[in-house]
Amino acid sequence: MVKYSIGVDYGTQSGRAVLVEVGTGREVATAVKPYKHGVMDEFLPNGTTKLEHDWSLQHPADYLEVLQVTIPEVLKSAQVSADDVIGLGIDFTACTVLPIDANGTPLCFKDEFINHPHSYVKLWKHHAAQDEANRLNEIAEERGEKFLQRYGGKISSEWLFPKVWQILNEAPEIYEATDQILEATDWVISELTGEINRNSCTAGYKAIWHKQDGYPSNEFFKALDPRLENVVEEKLSTKIVSIGSKAGEITEKAAKLTGLKPGTAVAVANVDAHVAVPAVGITEPGKLLMIMGTSTCHILLGEEEKIVPGMCGVVEDGVIPGFMGYEAGQSCVGDHFEWFTENCVPVSYHEEAKERGINIHQLLTEKASQLQVGESGLLALDWWNGNRSTLVDADLTGVLLGATLLTKPEEIYRALIEATAYGTRMIVETFRKYGVPVNEVYAAGGIAEKNTMMMQIYADVLNMDIKISASSQTPALGSAMFGAVAAGKERGGYDSITDAAKDMGRVKDYVYQPINDQAQVYDQLFTEYARLYDYFGRGENNVMKTLKKIKKDSSLGKKEEETVC
Repeated sequence: MVKYSIGVDYGTQSGRAVLVEVGTGREVATAVKPYKHGVMDEFLPNGTTKLEHDWSLQHPADYLEVLQVTIPEVLKSAQVSADDVIGLGIDFTACTVLPIDANGTPLCFKDEFINHPHSYVKLWKHHAAQDEANRLNEIAEERGEKFLQRYGGKISSEWLFPKVWQILNEAPEIYEATDQILEATDWVISELTGEINRNSCTAGYKAIWHKQDGYPSNEFFKALDPRLENVVEEKLSTKIVSIGSKAGEITEKAAKLTGLKPGTAVAVANVDAHVAVPAVGITEPGKLLMIMGTSTCHILLGEEEKIVPGMCGVVEDGVIPGFMGYEAGQSCVGDHFEWFTENCVPVSYHEEAKERGINIHQLLTEKASQLQVGESGLLALDWWNGNRSTLVDADLTGVLLGATLLTKPEEIYRALIEATAYGTRMIVETFRKYGVPVNEVYAAGGIAEKNTMMMQIYADVLNMDIKISASSQTPALGSAMFGAVAAGKERGGYDSITDAAKDMGRVKDYVYQPINDQAQVYDQLFTEYARLYDYFGRGENNVMKTLKKIKKDSSLGKKEEETVC
């Protein structure tokens, strides 16, 4: 009898479920549910509470709706009985956190907090805690905290503790009312199983937890703020459960929500990028996976714990048990291109795309593909949403250099794509420089699957072959694989994720290979990119931060004027 597992991938704009055949990795059915509230970066759902600059929130009700809609849909479309589903796994963008009460209820569900921004989910790209991140890094460095080195020398504003500290600083009433501050991925699992299990992946990469050392000391948190001295005991938990473990089983309540059978195995929660690694068959060191979407996450396995400046973290058993898992990332990739098409492309291009029955990205890609490497005379820095690796600085902003009155939209579009490729090369070269081999490159995600020009640019810039995931829903496939592992071999699944990857992980037959002539020109362009990278990113010219401060001061002044009026 064929058995199935379900993987649910929670992205930035939507959640998707994939029904997967255990043993083959064949994706039988897929369903997608856009978030009703989307990404809230201007107003709360009431439409009147305005959010400040760099805020990025979500509504946890959307996460439950994804389960309610997509799981019954994949079962129905595939005509598969819930009796034949042995496991479920989920993954999330991270660090995405929310405050809950003692009953596990998000504070934004409560009437007294429904109009309070800090009661909602803080999405991974919520950068409004940068001041807290800066102070945390200063104090950690002054104290010689050894954990700092494991995260490339800086803790990002995207991570848990800066966000927690921001809540305490700006909304102490929310902090006081909070029983726990939880990763959204762990909260969803708790809604499915009735138990809170904090996963080792987000704890290690986003909450400064170490398998041997645990969290930073209470003395460190007291040095940050006396009110944070016991933050781990009061708002978190020292109970951390390893990925690859079983979190529990579907409860009667969750069965009614999802249509699955009570008792169905549920895997410990995971992160979208990390869960994708076994889905392409990677179970050994030296193979870098790029998960390319609104942002890009780079995951690499290693055999030793090396200190790599500017990386997002190195966590033992963080990706595959038995290996060190290294993470790096770029905060702005798909978001980059979307911003450009929405704000910088003339109406005539949109009309041409509409007449031809293609979207604006396809049109720009087609036009950009006709350009020779270096023909536009443009060079860009890919920091429109800050820099995650290797500078770990959300206050950095974008640069476009070389534009003239003759510059065309497709030339800028290609320059932005090239900038993201240079950013990836910077990450690869840094790994190698500090003793972590990168011998092969893999890519997954919608961009990797659909944009052949972009992937060829990456192969040329890196001067390496690139293998592409065979799945169009790689994280969801990976989550389904972990669901099969949670079920175990006795119930038709697997005893380890390594065993599951051998059967279910897949890549396409086609491999992108570098074109020598183009790679040589990109070497020259990358040299210039690296100079700009250091000039603007390492303190020689802090104009980006100066401009941001002027912008903030101007906004505050305007707000004060409006209040007076």
